[in-house]
Amino acid sequence: MKSTREFSKVRYAYGVAAALLIGGSAFSVATGPVGAQVAQNSPAAMPPTGAPMSFADLAAKLQPAVVNIQTKQRVPVRGGQSDPLADFLRRFGQPGQGGDSPDSPGATSRTTGSLGSGFIISADGYVVTNNHLIQGANGTGTVDSVTVILSDRRELPARIIGRDPSSDLALLKVEGSNFPYVNWGDSQRARVGDWVMAIGNPYGLGGTVTAGIISALHRGITGAGAYDRYIQTDASINMGNSGGPMFDLNGNVIGINSALISPTGASVGIGLAIPAELAKPVIESLRKGQRPQRGYLGISLQGIEESDAAALGIPKNQGELVRSVVPGQPAQRAGIQQGDVILTVGGRPVTPDETASYLISLVTPGQRVPIEVVRDGRRQTLNAVVAQRPTDEELAKIGAGGTAPDQNPFDPNDQSQPAVPAGQALGLSIQPLTPDIARAVQVPASTRGVVITNVNPNSDAAEKGLKRGDVIISVNRQAVASSAQVAAVVDAARKAGRSAVLLLVKRGAAPEYFIGVDIAG
Repeated sequence: MKSTREFSKVRYAYGVAAALLIGGSAFSVATGPVGAQVAQNSPAAMPPTGAPMSFADLAAKLQPAVVNIQTKQRVPVRGGQSDPLADFLRRFGQPGQGGDSPDSPGATSRTTGSLGSGFIISADGYVVTNNHLIQGANGTGTVDSVTVILSDRRELPARIIGRDPSSDLALLKVEGSNFPYVNWGDSQRARVGDWVMAIGNPYGLGGTVTAGIISALHRGITGAGAYDRYIQTDASINMGNSGGPMFDLNGNVIGINSALISPTGASVGIGLAIPAELAKPVIESLRKGQRPQRGYLGISLQGIEESDAAALGIPKNQGELVRSVVPGQPAQRAGIQQGDVILTVGGRPVTPDETASYLISLVTPGQRVPIEVVRDGRRQTLNAVVAQRPTDEELAKIGAGGTAPDQNPFDPNDQSQPAVPAGQALGLSIQPLTPDIARAVQVPASTRGVVITNVNPNSDAAEKGLKRGDVIISVNRQAVASSAQVAAVVDAARKAGRSAVLLLVKRGAAPEYFIGVDIAG
């Protein structure tokens, strides 16, 4: 299980820097028109075991199918003061040109946007990219406009056909015909050490080609979730590459470049791509106008530390612990209990490479699947009828977090109390702690305070290890139960000349602790 501090510098590889908040089956796709020519005629398209003399022929064939993506959105400002989300985007993104100045009297809105990458998968203009590129400023809606820029510099308006926040994938459509396109490859055949090539739009520079090898497979970043399963590469991936393709040497797409791990925000040789084996089924569903099908049990899971394995009576690196069970959902109906260790799903062992969340997501909704668990040292097999995974909004209403600890247990659109603006006070967004949220974050019902809903990844709070779901009980030893109270204490500290405040924090069942956090300027 990764620590908060260990991955505090994970970033989306697109024009707006952000923290990474973040099933399929084997398939084989025939080499497409571009890939076929490369495979037959290009010296670069040699077996992965050989070092290519040059990537030039491969790049020349594939670049026309890779596009740049530009988004724009009008973000409201209030009374000459910036909206919290607009402030966040302005500080960490690339604000659009024009529009009202956020500091001008009477300003009502501002144009903001982002730059990224995508690739065409059909001659009639379907384009694959990342969802985080085209989602709205509130993280749930969509931007006002999307423009696809082709390699010949033509700019075409794009429609959003579908988006899937869970997998961070989206499908766009531009009007026209005879577009150059690329085909999916088989990422399940990829091996560590294989050559790969990435094409994208880093920092808005346009078609940029980088190459490297696959550094790791099934790389987990958050430690849980069906889509926490990336291809890691040392090919240079920077902000703006997000949504662009990762190619094998046959010219087929085996991954969608989506994030990077970096202490600076620039490439340090750790890029992350969503495998084609996970992306292709999602894109096919979106293209049909359907909701992606993925299994759901209604449990929250956590990894098992090595030191716990012997006490639990399970082999090392096998199994996941059930942290909580959602009432009335398939897991509870099957008899799965909090504290059970899931060893296998459908006969497939639960391992760090194949987590329970991933295996459950592969099960067709409505199908009965055997689940082997360890309870009180005894193994038993339970049969669960898997349901369709709810949307993130539905999971928020359920209030217990879904199939993985990183699911959203809050309502991000709750306006009953305005959030403390990220980047203006402590680098945190917060909301009042309600009984439902207290259960979701597993703090005692008697706890009073505010819950952290988002952490600015570049803030001192992030550096100190604060994360989503932590509960702030007091600020400078003053009890707080609302955003306004936090803002008042922070403002008083700033006026008194203080550069930091002292927070009393509660995380789950762990003891409360004090931590000093700098006040942003």
